[in-house]
Amino acid sequence: MNNFNPTDIKEHASVICSCGTEIGKVDHLEGQDSIKLTRSDDENNEHHLIPLSWVSEIKDENVMLNKTAEDARKEWKTL
Repeated sequence: MNNFNPTDIKEHASVICSCGTEIGKVDHLEGQDSIKLTRSDDENNEHHLIPLSWVSEIKDENVMLNKTAEDARKEWKTL
């Protein structure tokens, strides 16, 4: 179980991987279990979905993930 409240995830918050790499910014929560990333931060101008289960904590309003950037990019869903 995660130690954060999904309502603490704010639009345009930075999403930072366990390796320290920022992989995007929050567009909004998608449904009950995913975060949609803004497409403006993507080189192909695409939205990506990441599951809330990847979030380890909310720190200084940043969304901290328990995945490396490499793993997150391999496993996220592209819209």
